[in-house]
Amino acid sequence: MTLENISCQKSFGGWHKRYKHRSEVLGCDMVFAVYLPPQAEQGAKLPVLYWLSGLTCTDENFMHKAGAMKMAAELGLIIVAPDTSPRGDGVPDDPQGAWDFGLGAGFYLNATQQPWAQHYQMHDYVVKELPALVEAHFPASQKRGISGHSMGGHGALVCALRNPGRYQSVSAFAPISNPMDCPWGQKAFSHYLGEERARWREWDASVLISEAKEKLPLLVDQGDRDDFLAVQLKPEALQQAAKLANHPLTLRLQPGYDHSYFFIATFIDDHLRHHASALSA
Repeated sequence: MTLENISCQKSFGGWHKRYKHRSEVLGCDMVFAVYLPPQAEQGAKLPVLYWLSGLTCTDENFMHKAGAMKMAAELGLIIVAPDTSPRGDGVPDDPQGAWDFGLGAGFYLNATQQPWAQHYQMHDYVVKELPALVEAHFPASQKRGISGHSMGGHGALVCALRNPGRYQSVSAFAPISNPMDCPWGQKAFSHYLGEERARWREWDASVLISEAKEKLPLLVDQGDRDDFLAVQLKPEALQQAAKLANHPLTLRLQPGYDHSYFFIATFIDDHLRHHASALSA
């Protein structure tokens, strides 16, 4: 599979690059971003952190706003940021033009319902196709971590919980912790997966944690001034599920912080160290 480099900027001794490629899984062209730290030019294969962004975002939000590259350069950590949904002509969108469903809102699941199933296979893209591409074209090892924000936090938790052994570390910022029980999740799941709620359980972290075959420690940061906290995010559901399943969870409620990238930028170094520690073991 060929990659087309569409931008390149030097940052903290490494390189931020954007690439376009044809995705067979999604049936469309996709763009992803990669940060290659200085160590990438020294010949060794490096661990990779996959970052999943939230509703309305693209590959650019995290790379531009999170301030992660300085610490990634120090730690020798590659960061890969995919887009948040399939794109392009023929990819269906919300017919009402809503921002919380369709383009920019793939929810990192594999859709089963039409017209979404043909293209909205973001789980398989993130878990299988994209890592295979990264590991074939960059000095990337098979040591993988995954993290994300909001919808992407949901995606990171679900990808890790559904795929034991695939990742060595996982974390999330303000994840949609119990999508079966919030408006964003219910809207997405009913369209992508249908009305049978039994299918929804396969994509809800607060359900999956009780069935997890691997006790991968979870690090979650949540701001207590987040406007979406009570109705959409519901970290208490994840906390209760982890307690019942005896699953290791560090949930930090951060006073005064909201849902923005100011929040992410404040604590991103903690998360990068968390991943680097696990990925270097």
